[in-house]
Amino acid sequence: MIRKVCAAFMICFLLPGLFGCGGEGEGENVNSSGIRERLKKYAPFEITVPWNLLDENRKEALEKLYLAATVMDELFLVQVYDGNPVLRDRIAGMNDPDLERYFRINFGPWDRLGKDEPFFGDEQKTDGANFYPADMTREEFERSVAASPGEKESFESNFTVIRRSADGGLEAVPYSREYRSKLIAAAGYLNEAAGLLENVSLARFLRSRAEAFLSNDYYESDMAWMDVKDNILDVTIGPYEVYEDNIFNYKAAFEAFICVRDPEESRRLEGLKGYLLKMEKNLPIDDGYKNLNRGTESPISVVDVVFTAGDTKAGVQTLAFNLPNDERVREAKGSKKVMLRNIIEAKFEKVLRPIAGNIIAKEQLSLVTFDAYYNHILLHEFTHGLGPGRITLPDGTETTVNKMLRETYSAIEEAKADVGGQYNFYYLIDEGFFPRGLREQTAVTFLAGFFRSVRFGVESAHGRANMIAFNYFKEKGAYVQDPGTGMWSVDLEKTRGAVRDLFRELLMLQAHGDYEGCKSFIERYGGMGEDVKQSLARLDDVPVDIEPVFEIERTARR
Repeated sequence: MIRKVCAAFMICFLLPGLFGCGGEGEGENVNSSGIRERLKKYAPFEITVPWNLLDENRKEALEKLYLAATVMDELFLVQVYDGNPVLRDRIAGMNDPDLERYFRINFGPWDRLGKDEPFFGDEQKTDGANFYPADMTREEFERSVAASPGEKESFESNFTVIRRSADGGLEAVPYSREYRSKLIAAAGYLNEAAGLLENVSLARFLRSRAEAFLSNDYYESDMAWMDVKDNILDVTIGPYEVYEDNIFNYKAAFEAFICVRDPEESRRLEGLKGYLLKMEKNLPIDDGYKNLNRGTESPISVVDVVFTAGDTKAGVQTLAFNLPNDERVREAKGSKKVMLRNIIEAKFEKVLRPIAGNIIAKEQLSLVTFDAYYNHILLHEFTHGLGPGRITLPDGTETTVNKMLRETYSAIEEAKADVGGQYNFYYLIDEGFFPRGLREQTAVTFLAGFFRSVRFGVESAHGRANMIAFNYFKEKGAYVQDPGTGMWSVDLEKTRGAVRDLFRELLMLQAHGDYEGCKSFIERYGGMGEDVKQSLARLDDVPVDIEPVFEIERTARR
């Protein structure tokens, strides 16, 4: 108890503005009515558990997996900001349920839908979150790497944090050491769940991931995850995405998806695997830039979410994902696409459909459909696994696209997947995999989807990616606004050519590892014009996203 009080005192002493430790109310900067208004941006959505599909062993295993996922919540909380746990306790004692809820949605005191502005206190969020020392500059990092080339791999690793050494310099610390106690707990839950399961491949992955938490080597467990099959419980857990690192996009954040898989729907989509190499060959770039040797296993899982944790739950909710990100695994096996069906359905009904009614021209409104929305999301994830991955620079250096593009990578990669998803949708319609009627539907639904995604803020990778596509298509005449009504429509004759041209430009930026070119491209196309701002003002009464309310949080035995 004394240690907790002292720790809180020290943090208040060091950060008085954030924690309001001066006089009563001083520095807290909290407006309760303002918090209630912010909460209206999120539409609560109940996430139930299909207990009837699970036998007793799976039910118990699901609860163990849920507990492991809650550890990912705790890990991500401190990855965002090391003062978050104390701040959470302080807010919990303020008897303000709305503030507590908003802090929980955002994993900290910064509004993820509001350009990361503080809604509690006045401390500004650092670009590097808690992956780097708060006072570290990009130049200092690069000088340290240049001075010790042997440390370059560990400094740039997805699974290390950068800390001050005893002499005031920088050192890389493995996640397995930085977060050891929490990772030991998570590994224990995964091993307990594995012991309850009859599915050998899933149990193997869980044990392998538990080992990875303690060894800091995730390769074998990523390979094991790709081999999971015939599973009802679907589990993705660990450090994956790099969006929280806004300095370099190097450091992976912890997250988890605990789901129940629909085997029948997953099998229905398995036919897409046969098109993976064909889609790679069909990319609108020269063959020398195509990744024709990448693995093509590419399993697909259609799942209903039971619980999500960490990075994926912070602010905007994930619709689908394509993992792992390790290019070695992708080259050996491809990547797995996971569609979060109940989340997609919720966003379409609660967010996209109302947006379309306010934005899309009346004569094209009927072309906004769930099938077009769902299948574009699917092809977005497929497209993440296409195109340049490992590249060779003119001087012969072998590297990867993400390392060369640094902080621009996330926006360019998301734009590639968005636009490439459209490009591949058209291709698969031509091939007869999807019906002809989806050609117009996907064009208009994609436009409506732009206004959904860009509301997350152009500072986010997904928001910036959407602005790039929108501004490019408008420049090419594919998107047109009626000056009288302010409603938007798609020029169905021009949109396919614009999709092809933009997809090629993005792929070539990646193929060349062109960091400066990416910065220029984002600067040219990544801003929000007045026409978009005025259109977004018409959506004030439409939720920006959903807020999952998880049944398992109320029912799981701890």
